[in-house]
Amino acid sequence: MKEQLETIRQEAIAEVKEAQSLKNLQDIKVTYLGKKGSLTSVLRGMGKLSKEERPIVGEIANNVREAITKEIDEKTEILENKAMEEKLEKESIDVTLPGRPVQVGGPHLLTSIIEEIEDLFIGMGYEVREGPEVETDYYNFEALNLPKDHPARDMQDTFYITNELLLRTHTSPVQARTMQQYGGMQPVKMICPGKVYRRDTDDATHSHQFTQIEGLYVDENVRMSDLKGTLNRFAKSIFGEDREIRLRPSFFPFTEPSVEMDISCKVCKGEGCSVCKHSGWIEILGGGMVHPNVLEMAGYDSGKYTGFAFGMGPERIAMLKYGIDDIRNFYINDKRFLTQYHHAKGGAL
Repeated sequence: MKEQLETIRQEAIAEVKEAQSLKNLQDIKVTYLGKKGSLTSVLRGMGKLSKEERPIVGEIANNVREAITKEIDEKTEILENKAMEEKLEKESIDVTLPGRPVQVGGPHLLTSIIEEIEDLFIGMGYEVREGPEVETDYYNFEALNLPKDHPARDMQDTFYITNELLLRTHTSPVQARTMQQYGGMQPVKMICPGKVYRRDTDDATHSHQFTQIEGLYVDENVRMSDLKGTLNRFAKSIFGEDREIRLRPSFFPFTEPSVEMDISCKVCKGEGCSVCKHSGWIEILGGGMVHPNVLEMAGYDSGKYTGFAFGMGPERIAMLKYGIDDIRNFYINDKRFLTQYHHAKGGAL
């Protein structure tokens, strides 16, 4: 049996040294050290040995197992290192190759338009203010010269939550809140962008949810000419220096006098075409001088302070600037549409 064990040791070590892969090593280990391996088969015959021979043969068998295991472990390490070197050589990275471009997103077109308008008015000394989208009836209507029985409320179909709470129909409540916060004691110069809601039927030019940017300037000796100059600067900055504006009389409960502002049509340059309905002008926003009642309700002395206000829809601004014909494109999250305008800020199509 001693001779058998020595033969197994020599044969196993010889095969390990000749092994060329990790799979070969695993097969060798199973052949000699497995449950049905050569070493195990020999040890099963130890029952035939005398009590004196069993310890001696057992020690030899353990030495043989340890020797084979040691050889297998050393060879495994050698083969693993070799495999790693071959893999690294095959998968080496050429650092001189150009990098693969990573697709990145961009701002939504409405976000770009709003930020562009904000930058313009901040440069003219305005601050940006925000307010709640769930508003009280008082701030949404009454503080803006629209008492509960005023017929002009019919112009704004409203989402009411309770009799006194609603989704705001414009961002004008932010103006009322800001004037009250200042307590009628200091000038106000602000714009207020945000979402607004009206119970409207969605189509190419209407949406139940849209955005607004409203502006307010209250101080001593504020005149209609200040409003016109401000809106003229806005139109030329957003649409181009060649654009002209005109103001037409209109009606809003919170301004008096009130105006609608048109810009000259870029397509026909005022000559008349299908885009401007052959008028040469395109309506873009509304405004006017703040009604004395609104000033008084906010705590301002209407005999000392005057002001102007205006409001616009960024969707309409974007549609006119970039030739978009359906407001729903802003909200359906079609990447084919949105990715066209990731770098739109600062230049029209």
